[in-house]
Amino acid sequence: MLEKKIKEKIIKKFQTHPNDTGSSQVQIAILTAEIEELTEHLKKHKHDFSSRRGLLRKVSERRRLLKYLQKEDEQAFIELAKKLKLKIANKMVRDEEEKKLKEQELEKMIQEEEDIE
Repeated sequence: MLEKKIKEKIIKKFQTHPNDTGSSQVQIAILTAEIEELTEHLKKHKHDFSSRRGLLRKVSERRRLLKYLQKEDEQAFIELAKKLKLKIANKMVRDEEEKKLKEQELEKMIQEEEDIE
């Protein structure tokens, strides 16, 4: 669990407007700090399975929020990923690009079939 002062620092650093405490960027930053804290805890306490479960839950929640942010505001997603140095964000960008390429290829194939008929 993050200390209150640390959480407030994170909120101030990542807020999108002065009263912002719950935007996706802030939530992702807080989850990232909690994930790092839990990771350090689990390095010392390898058999703490309930904390491991909590870590996995936080990681999946952060991934969902990242996916939402990427869909809604691509530029904010990229900036946040750079600030937080997230590896998963790079993978998500690559996956999104691959998906777009596949869609374009599919559209091209459909267009060619229509031209043949």
